[in-house]
Amino acid sequence: MLSPQLQSWLDTFITWLELGLLLALVIALLTALVLWFQDRYLQTAHSIRRNYPLIGRFRYFFEHLGEFFRQYFFAMDREELPFNRAQRSWVYRAAKNLSNTVAFGSTKQNGAGRVVFLNTPFPTLEKDAAETMPVMIGPHARQPYVARSFYNISGMSFGALSKPAVRALSHGASLAGCWLNTGEGGLAPWHLEGHCDVIFQIGTARYGVRNADGGLDDARLEQVAQRPEVKMIEIKLSQGAKPGKGGILPGPKVTEEIASIRGIPVGQPSISPNGQPDVGSAADLLDMIHRVRDVTGKPTGIKAVIGSWQWLEDLFMEIHERGLESAPDFITIDSGDGGTGAAPMSLMDDVGLNLSESLPLVVDLLDGFALRERIRVIASGKLITPNMVAWAIAMGADFCVSARGYMFALGCIQAMQCNRNTCPTGVTTHDPRLQRGLVPAEKAQRVAYFHANLVKEVETIAHSCGVGEPRELRRHHIRLVNSNGDSIPMEELWPPIERGLYLTEGRPSLHAPFARFRVGA
Repeated sequence: MLSPQLQSWLDTFITWLELGLLLALVIALLTALVLWFQDRYLQTAHSIRRNYPLIGRFRYFFEHLGEFFRQYFFAMDREELPFNRAQRSWVYRAAKNLSNTVAFGSTKQNGAGRVVFLNTPFPTLEKDAAETMPVMIGPHARQPYVARSFYNISGMSFGALSKPAVRALSHGASLAGCWLNTGEGGLAPWHLEGHCDVIFQIGTARYGVRNADGGLDDARLEQVAQRPEVKMIEIKLSQGAKPGKGGILPGPKVTEEIASIRGIPVGQPSISPNGQPDVGSAADLLDMIHRVRDVTGKPTGIKAVIGSWQWLEDLFMEIHERGLESAPDFITIDSGDGGTGAAPMSLMDDVGLNLSESLPLVVDLLDGFALRERIRVIASGKLITPNMVAWAIAMGADFCVSARGYMFALGCIQAMQCNRNTCPTGVTTHDPRLQRGLVPAEKAQRVAYFHANLVKEVETIAHSCGVGEPRELRRHHIRLVNSNGDSIPMEELWPPIERGLYLTEGRPSLHAPFARFRVGA
């Protein structure tokens, strides 16, 4: 039995609870009535809500939840886009340094576009395996760069990424021994915090090295290059998310700190020009490369999504007229199938060649113009698993870079909210409440683990093909599955080009592109 005082208190509490629930019910009913009336008679924009007042509102709620339900409950391991669950799971386990072995057979279908590596019965034994050696970039720069790793972090701007994400990448790159590209958003203190190797990207808006009119400021560029962490300069012509359009940073992401680093107004959308303003030809581009390399003393290259390739022919012919020292020290080839940034769907879906075609195309052009030894090739675009990195190296890439792979290592769950400032994992948001979930010290170690495990498995693929290290992989080590389920040798699809052939036979675009100049054709 309860005491009279406690019983009285309990009765009072129940009474107030009943009144509260009744009041809440009345408010809910009135709200529903108001919304019903508004949908039925006041609004004219939404047909569903006008025909099915109130109930029609649930459509938008379920549509929003649908993408999450598909990800966790309905999609098979290999079905999702742009990255499926199997790919993400591999990265997550690699980043946590967990075993990546699987049981009971592959779930990967033998569909068109699948890459198959040709193993040998006499693989390279571990005792015979060679260490993947560093590679020098920029022999004609005052300060050439010796890059230690073949797998590095692609351009992601501070602004597009959060402060803790950039800090984690900086420390993680330092632990891994790879480079970190700043993206086009300028050099932030957080890029430098881990003392990793940094590639400074000059975007079309020249953020961080711009003058009042948006032009390139040599004094600011020199100041950036004086940082010992900055090893190379990358001039961005275009990127996979938006070839033909400049970068977009939504207004809510342009904080005072970001505005200060970029040199732009606070709170306003930051939209870059759709091309380098003073570069309209191959000659202009080489002039800019010379200017940047002369001011900074650092290796200088370009980044581009490849569409038409005639401009590359112009560029390579101009290089031979000026001398090999005038060439870009590297070319970063970005795939035309998108990236992390906000971009129009029409550009992300339908403009620019995918890396599967543009990488061998550029490598063959470099061979044909006898520039392959002078210009390093960096491949970018969905290279988050060992098989695709090994494929890119076999096709001729000297280095590979990834943005989204390292985002997954930071904890990204592919929520598809990079452009909304609502990223639930704190990777691409400037909301302090959401950023709190990303602890840089913890995620830096995951970045390093991801890098180490991916490199190890690329080396394993190379050894199974009978070569000592990944850069010894060639096109004859790969076959590509076609639409009928058969596979064809990659060297048959993309035969090697004789070195210097285009210097004697003429540029390939004047003929049937690449057809008559293939060795053995």
